[in-house]
Amino acid sequence: TTFEQMFDEITAALGGRASEEVNFGKISTGALNDLEKVTKQAYAMVVYFGLNKKIGNISYYDSSGQQEYSFQKPFSEKTAEIIDQEISKLIESGYERAKKVLIENKEKLEVLARVLLDKEVIFREDLEEIFGKRPFDVEPAQPALDGKIIIPEADKKESDKKESDLPGTIA
Repeated sequence: TTFEQMFDEITAALGGRASEEVNFGKISTGALNDLEKVTKQAYAMVVYFGLNKKIGNISYYDSSGQQEYSFQKPFSEKTAEIIDQEISKLIESGYERAKKVLIENKEKLEVLARVLLDKEVIFREDLEEIFGKRPFDVEPAQPALDGKIIIPEADKKESDKKESDLPGTIA
C-alpha cells in the first residue's frame, strides 16, 4: 500500500466530519470511530511503515510483541513529540483535503442528499448520474463503492499533483 492510498483512506474517513462542518458550520461527536481509525492509520504510517520524511526510514514496530509489556517506548521523548506533530499534520491535512473536495462539489453533494432523502438507498448508477463515471477502471473483484474520494487528474491543480506537497510524503 502506498502513502497516497493510505492518505486517500484518511481523507475519505474524515469526510463525514468535514461534511458536518461544511454543511452545518459545526461538528458533532458522531465521528469517534472515524477519528480512532485515522489516528491509528496515521500512527502506523509514521511509526511502523516509515512513510514520513521527518522520522525517515525507521520502523518502531516490534514483531516479538514484547513492547506491549514494557513501560518505555523504543524512541526518545523528542522523537515522540515529532511523531505526535507528524500524525497531527497528516490527519489535519486529510481533513482540510476532505473539506476542499466537499466545497468544490457542494452542488453535487446537495443533489446526492436530496436523492438519499427521496430513495433512502442509492446505487452506483445513482452516483454516476450525479458525479459522472469514475475516472478509472474498477476491477471486478473491487467493490463499486470503496468509500474513497478520488480527484480525477484533469481536475487537479498543478500543486495537487506533487507528491512532495502531501504531509510526510517521501519524495
